[in-house]
Amino acid sequence: MMIHDLVLYINKNLNHSFSLTSLQSQRCESFHHFGSKMWKLCLCLPLLLLDIGVAKASASIYLPSQTGVDGSSNPVCSPPDPNLNYRPVIGILSHPGDGASGRLSNDTTSTYIAASYVKFVEAGGARVIPLIYNEPEDVLFKKLELVNGVIFTGGWAKKYEYFDMVTKIFKKALERNDAGEHFPIYGICLGFELMSIIVSQDRGILERFDAEDNASSLQFVKNVNIEGTLFQRFPPELLKKLSTDCLVMQKHRWGITPEKFKANQALSSFFEIVTTCIDENDKTYVSTVKAKRYPITGFQWHPEKNAFEWGSSQIPHSADAIQVTQYAASHLVSEARKSLNRPSSEKVLENLIYNHKPTYCGYAGKGYDEVYIFTQPRSRL
Repeated sequence: MMIHDLVLYINKNLNHSFSLTSLQSQRCESFHHFGSKMWKLCLCLPLLLLDIGVAKASASIYLPSQTGVDGSSNPVCSPPDPNLNYRPVIGILSHPGDGASGRLSNDTTSTYIAASYVKFVEAGGARVIPLIYNEPEDVLFKKLELVNGVIFTGGWAKKYEYFDMVTKIFKKALERNDAGEHFPIYGICLGFELMSIIVSQDRGILERFDAEDNASSLQFVKNVNIEGTLFQRFPPELLKKLSTDCLVMQKHRWGITPEKFKANQALSSFFEIVTTCIDENDKTYVSTVKAKRYPITGFQWHPEKNAFEWGSSQIPHSADAIQVTQYAASHLVSEARKSLNRPSSEKVLENLIYNHKPTYCGYAGKGYDEVYIFTQPRSRL
C-alpha cells in the first residue's frame, strides 16, 4: 500500500499522466517476489524520482514569449534602430488608361494603378502614395519628396509624356542615392523595359518574346552572388524550387536576350543579370537584374500577381508561389527602411492611396481584379 499511495500522491500533485504512474506501478509489482514492501519501495523509488524530475522539468519549460530574454515573465521590447525608418512609404507611378481598355472610364486623361501593386507594398509593411504621371510636374515631384522608394509598374506605354516622366523620376532617384539617401526602385515588366531603354540609351534594345500569359521558373546565372539581391533572404528550399517549378508569372511581349544585354556597355556596366527565363519558343531572356551601385531591381516577371491577382488561370497560387510574393515585397520594404527621408506626417497622410477608392474590374478588365483610377489630378500639397 505504501508504494501505491506514493504513486497516487505524485499523480495528484504533479498532474502526471496516468499511463506513466501505471507503468511505475507495474514495475513495482514485478518486484513482489523479492520481499517486503520496504524492499519494493527501495527498488521503485529511483524510478519514481526520475519521473518526478521529468514532470518538474516539463512544468518549468516556457516559450521565449513567456519568459523574455532576461528570463523574467515580462517580454523584452528591443529599442528601434535609429538608422532605420519604420514607417516607409513607397511611391507608385500611375499608368495611362483605366486598366481595362476604356471599359471602366472613357475619360482620356484617366490613369490607373493596379491594386495588386498597392497590396504588394502593404504586404511588405509599407504604405503607398500614388504618383499620378499626368498631374502638374511640380506637384508630382513634391509627392516624390514624401516617399522612400518607387515602383514602375507593368503596362504598355513606352512613349511621349509617360516615358519622359519615368526618365525624370529615375534620374532623380539616382541623384538622391548619389547624395547619400538610400532610395530603392522596383521596375516591374514595363518598368524594367523602360529602365533598360533609359540606361542603354537605345530604344531598339528590346525584342519580341512569347511570354504573354504563362508561369515559369527562374534560372539563376552561374556563380551569381545573391547577397544584396531580393533573393538573399529566400529559404534555400524555395530558391531551389524557383529553378525547377513554375512559381513566377510572365505577362510581357518584349524583353532582352542575355547576349544583347551584355553587348550594351552602358546596360551591362549598370546592371548585373541575376536570373533568366525561357519563353514559349525556348528563347532565353533576362528576367531579373540588380543595379551594381544602386538599390534598383528590374523584373521581367510579376512578383505581385501570385498573391493578389486572379484574372488568369495561369497565375501560380501555391504556397511556394505566395512566398515568392511575400519575400519580394519584404525586400523592397527592407530597402525603403534604410531611407532616412522622414517628411511631415500630415503631408504623407493627405496624399496616401487611402484617399482614393479602388474599382473592381474583374468582369471588364484583362487580368486586373481591382484598379485605382485617377481621372482628375489630385493633391493637397
